[in-house]
Amino acid sequence: MPDDPEDTVTITPIRAEPPPRHPQSRGGEGCLVEIYGQELGRRIPLTGGVFEIGRSSKCDLSIDQDSVSRHHARIARSRDGHYSVADLGSTNGTYVNDVAITEKNLTDGDQVKIGRTIFKFMFGTNIEASYHEEIYRLMTVDGLTQLFNRRFFNETLEREINRCKRYARPLSLFIFDVDFFKRINDEFGHVAGDALLRQLAQVVKPRLRREDILSRVGGEEFAAILPEIGLEGAQLAAEKVREVVESTGFAFEDSLMPCTVSIGVAELDTDHDDPKSLYARADAALYRAKQSGRNRVC
Repeated sequence: MPDDPEDTVTITPIRAEPPPRHPQSRGGEGCLVEIYGQELGRRIPLTGGVFEIGRSSKCDLSIDQDSVSRHHARIARSRDGHYSVADLGSTNGTYVNDVAITEKNLTDGDQVKIGRTIFKFMFGTNIEASYHEEIYRLMTVDGLTQLFNRRFFNETLEREINRCKRYARPLSLFIFDVDFFKRINDEFGHVAGDALLRQLAQVVKPRLRREDILSRVGGEEFAAILPEIGLEGAQLAAEKVREVVESTGFAFEDSLMPCTVSIGVAELDTDHDDPKSLYARADAALYRAKQSGRNRVC
């Protein structure tokens, strides 16, 4: 932990980098696409003038989650064809691009968070093409953190191992997860836990090189593929990640959530390793980091 409180960096919920904007036109219909939740990829047309979202079965879109209020939010279309979203006094709030709102006009590409579910708002005359582009993106990107997902990680790790074996180049992998994440969920709630994971991704990613592949591979577990890096360099990179996480004050609404990570590092053995064995060795190192006290690199 930092010795001086002034060394601690405090962040508030980070706004997602805005996607390309397309002006709304009266010729198109709006829809929501679920990019994080139980029904990934489903499209919900916003039919009629008013569309209500909540836990109640009477809502136009019913989401059966404890973090969703019975009547949580309402999306309305004005006479000139524009859409807006309003919070209906929900317990956990309605978020647009990670910012809590009371009411806000929606623009094509906005992310709307209801409870633990994240939707992408789409609008325009070419909405069919936009939807298929989003589905393709969901095949490789985790909707919550906007990092690569497990599928992309597995494919990339196999490809990089084959390349490094062919050209006798180094490759390392490190795996990390959040220490006592269940405790964070129990104390602050699952919505806050999701916010922490999203912020964690945005804090860690800039600490790695452009060519490194950072992915969310499990609930609170992440992995980074480091091409052209041996064990010593990977340990230094992992230590930078550990330090920046420890010194960051993660925030959700008015709550600060202290967070540390444990990290396991392994270097590719070109004579014996395949993707499964390399991952297993990094995972075993992560287990040692947790067993030896957490908040450390092994």
